[in-house]
Formats: sequence, C-alpha cells, structure tokens
Amino acid sequence: MNYRENRVHSSKVKPFSYYQCLIPDEFAYAPMHWHSEFEINFVREGFAEFNCGDEKFVSSAGDIIVIQPNVMHSVYPCPDAHQVYDTLVFSHEIFGRSETDRYINECIKPLMNGSMRIPMHITAAHNYYNELEMMMENIFACAKGDAPQLDMLMRSELLRFFWLLETESEVDADFHEPSEVIRPALEYISIHFRENITIRQLAAVVHLSESYFMNQFQKYVGFSAIEYISHFRINQACKRLTSTKESVLEIAFDCGFRNISNFNRQFRKVAGCSPTEYRRKMKSAE
Repeated sequence: MNYRENRVHSSKVKPFSYYQCLIPDEFAYAPMHWHSEFEINFVREGFAEFNCGDEKFVSSAGDIIVIQPNVMHSVYPCPDAHQVYDTLVFSHEIFGRSETDRYINECIKPLMNGSMRIPMHITAAHNYYNELEMMMENIFACAKGDAPQLDMLMRSELLRFFWLLETESEVDADFHEPSEVIRPALEYISIHFRENITIRQLAAVVHLSESYFMNQFQKYVGFSAIEYISHFRINQACKRLTSTKESVLEIAFDCGFRNISNFNRQFRKVAGCSPTEYRRKMKSAE
C-alpha cells in the first residue's frame, strides 16, 4: 500500500476522467494524496478547505483549483457546510506526446515537473477570471458529454486555459516542492497505520528532529501528525464500511484503533455521524 493514489484516471484511449464530488454528502473528505496527473476542480456550490502543497485556503462557488502533477493535496468540509465541485483528472499526454515539439519541452514539461508554478486557487478576483470561467464551463461540458468529437474541443480549451495562465508565470529551474520533506512520513503512515506510530518513528523516517518534523508536518498537511494518523485511519474505515459487511468492531481494530469508544468518537468528529449511520447513508445512496 502506498500513499500515492492508486486509482487509474487515464488511458491511451481516453487520457482523462471526470468526477462530480460532494463533500461530505458522498464522501467525508479527500485525505492528503498525490498522483502523476493534472487535476482541475471547478466549485459549483458550498465551502470546503483545500490543502495543496504549501497553500491552504477555503474554496467557494465559482473557484477554480488547479493542481499540478505530484503535488500533495487534500479536501475537508468546513463546519456545518458542504461542497459540490466538478473534477477533471488528466494525463499530460492530452497535450501531445512529441519529444521534439518545442511547446511540449518549454511549456508543458515545466508544468509537469513543477518548475513553472501557475496559480493554484483562482477566484473571481483574477484578471482573466471571466475567460477562465467560460473555459471551465466548456471543458466540463465536454467531459460530461464523453464523445470523441467533444474530446477535441476539450483539449483545445485546456490548451487555451494553460496558455492564459502561463502568460503570467515564469520557469524557475531551481524550484523544489517544500512539502517533499514530509512525503516519506506520509508513505510510512499509509503502510503502518494499523500499528502504533510515534512522532519519534516518523521524525526518524525523514531524518529530522521531532520538534522540527512536527512543525513541518503541521505546515504542509494542515494537521498535526497525530491528528493526521487518526484521519487516515478513519478514511480507511470509511472504505471498509462501504465495501465490506465486517462489523464496526472488526473494522475499528483492523484500522489501528484499540478502543471502540475512541473510534466512535473520532469517527463522528471527522465524518459527522456514527460508523453505523455512515454505512447506512452510503448504502442508501447506491
């Protein structure tokens, strides 16, 4: 098991996937993860808290969130609020595959390796927002239409979208994603979440002092390491509640909790309901 997202979002025939996301109605939250594809989110309604790389912000209706490949990100609901947003996850191959094309080498590859940073959180205050919003509507209409002819239009709109954002960006050859330092700790948690995990163990994994590690983890993940471990375990429990018929007690113990009362309390804190209520709600939504 690896904390890198394992879901396949693209293929050579169709290099993208479309999702409509409802938080917390459809799923409680999207825990910190990353993938090798690009991701664009277009918020339709409500509020949610995004953690993307070293940025943390609350999104609202009309916002556009652009996540470049391999950038760690998560989404959590705001208290007493929900959010609905459209998501497009797509491979860089949607822009073409030629290794000799200068536009691939000078415009697309810097987006892929992070040396060119474009705006991540685009709101109505952006200079080109009206144009970008129109492109979003077209892109997602094409994604929902899911036809080869619409793929052509979607690709052209994506190119226009990134072209417009790149007009305000520059390549930084020395760029290094600051959150890379805690990525090994996240991978360790994803493998050992069933076990007792200490700050000392995690700090040793990333070769930092415990105090500096805790500071960096809080900065880039948005939670303390202990809070994050609990959230990760709850997320695993949510998957088991919806995909198996195992008892709540079995799931709690197999996801790293040693006290059923603590599991129920932590689950309600994160998901907003009891494990039994969550299972019932997810089953009725099928």
